[in-house]
Amino acid sequence: MIPSFGGIVLDRPRVMAIVNVTPDSFSDGGERLDPAQAIDDGLRFVGDGADIVDVGGESTRPGSRPIPMDEELRRVRPVVEGLARRGVVVSIDTRRAEVARACLDAGAGIVNDVSALRDDSSLLPLVAGRRAPVVLMHRRGQPEGKYEGAAYRDVVEDVRDFLIKRAQTAEAAGVPRNRIAVDPGIGFGKSIEENLALIAGVGRLAAAGYPVLVGSSRKGFIGRLTGIAEPRRRDPASVWLAVEAARQGAAILRVHDVAGTRQALAVWSAMR
Repeated sequence: MIPSFGGIVLDRPRVMAIVNVTPDSFSDGGERLDPAQAIDDGLRFVGDGADIVDVGGESTRPGSRPIPMDEELRRVRPVVEGLARRGVVVSIDTRRAEVARACLDAGAGIVNDVSALRDDSSLLPLVAGRRAPVVLMHRRGQPEGKYEGAAYRDVVEDVRDFLIKRAQTAEAAGVPRNRIAVDPGIGFGKSIEENLALIAGVGRLAAAGYPVLVGSSRKGFIGRLTGIAEPRRRDPASVWLAVEAARQGAAILRVHDVAGTRQALAVWSAMR
């Protein structure tokens, strides 16, 4: 039986396009402050082959600070509504229940929470009550503290254990198992070696029985590995990492370069 995630059949690695509507995201901050531009970009990504468009209104880069909820809503709701009205599968990237509720009402189909339903105690019952598909991401600490935490004993096992516990908590609250995906949180307070180990260890994460989402696109560790400071110039390495994650068993790839990723996946699939 082919697995699925919230109605999305996972018969091949699915591509999630990143549409940040923030002034301060690490890679594309300030590009889509006009909702019309964000909607156009989202539609372009769908034309390039994106299966999901992930809309985020609050930067979670290391060192960033929380913004008022009203501001986050102002940024994301019109974009979510505009894309959903055109038949796009939209994911709302938020840690807040009220933002998630408004965006689900506006047509979002997935909640993508970098806190794994921990930052806002109202988000888990909302997701459970709506039976909304949810992505649970691993991280330690908060963005303003640069996600600092204790050393990992075994980063893959530590992350796997955390994600299984959060998924089981969601299931116990009423979220169906086939509506839960997990994300190891590449780049969130992890070293170069730890990020690479997590990508190489995707199969161990997937063995827990939940679809794995990997988002390594343009992350800072790629810059440290390659010496490329400008995030936009990291797309070739980002595409390679996306294909490697797929090869290891990732079900969803969160990327900036949709067209390049789809081309690379097509070649990998043909060779496989």
